[in-house]
Amino acid sequence: MGLGDKISNAAEEAVGKAKEGFGKASDNESLEAEGKMDQGKANVKQGAEDVKDSAAGAFNDATDDHKH
Repeated sequence: MGLGDKISNAAEEAVGKAKEGFGKASDNESLEAEGKMDQGKANVKQGAEDVKDSAAGAFNDATDDHKH
């Protein structure tokens, strides 16, 4: 996963947390829910990127072992 993806996911999660906080503070359930959704989406994206990284690492380990 690239650094840009990590930054993007972290930024999306931060925006979600801010929305959730503003929603709670202003008693706006819709904004609070939207913030939670944004955080959830960011976490799913991060999880998918982690799986890709793990798969790429396993592939690289397997090909390195095969070369030796």
